[in-house]
Amino acid sequence: MVPDSVERLRQLASKVDAFFARVEARYGEAMECRSGCHDCCLPGLTCTGVEAKVLREALRRLPETERERLRARLASSPGDRCVLLDEAGRCIVYEARPMICRSHGIPVRIRDRQGLPLLEACPRNFRTESLAALPASDILDQETLSAMLLAIDTLNARE
Repeated sequence: MVPDSVERLRQLASKVDAFFARVEARYGEAMECRSGCHDCCLPGLTCTGVEAKVLREALRRLPETERERLRARLASSPGDRCVLLDEAGRCIVYEARPMICRSHGIPVRIRDRQGLPLLEACPRNFRTESLAALPASDILDQETLSAMLLAIDTLNARE
């Protein structure tokens, strides 16, 4: 049986993926996100406990040859990109990637250190578009996403 937290994480991931797809369909010409682009796949990105649980399971399901390649990348990585990227720059656990990875590229509303709202997107995307001119429905609210993820992670901790 899949724990409730994992199922809820999958539901949230599906919603974030659908949001990304909708924004990409609407603004595709303004976005350079493509398979193999890994500019935002940097080491040191964080994930919650429930996301780590899903990642561990995805890693366990990889063929042994892929896990061996991953171990070799871990041992020799210069630390300039995520070790979960293969030689072509594609994530080997793409379906299990954390929310931070799923939300990169599209316009995101965050708060700066003073608590003021700030709109951001991948620097390769929306170069000729004003993020401030986009409708709110095309901007992912990071605070809302983080609150939902925290609730799921809290449920995971209780399980």
